[in-house]
Amino acid sequence: MAVDRHNSVVVDEAGVAFEVNGVSAEFPWQEIRSVHYRPSPSGKHLMMGVVHLDGLFYECVVEAKPRARIQEWFAQLPAVLGYYRPMG
Repeated sequence: MAVDRHNSVVVDEAGVAFEVNGVSAEFPWQEIRSVHYRPSPSGKHLMMGVVHLDGLFYECVVEAKPRARIQEWFAQLPAVLGYYRPMG
């Protein structure tokens, strides 16, 4: 889970969920083609995107405060996605 004052990203057994300024979107694993993440150009934000099976792209940006938190998120994301993302 990555959370700031306005946005959040949750990756769990159900899939990926975004909340952006109070608006939620849930993406079950069976509807996800791929998940991508990277730091923002400033290095202060996690940018996570979901590509839906229909090809649409959804993105959520979460601010890392303190800034060092982004390193924690990037250290954990490969294992979390590897654990929950079904293969095949």
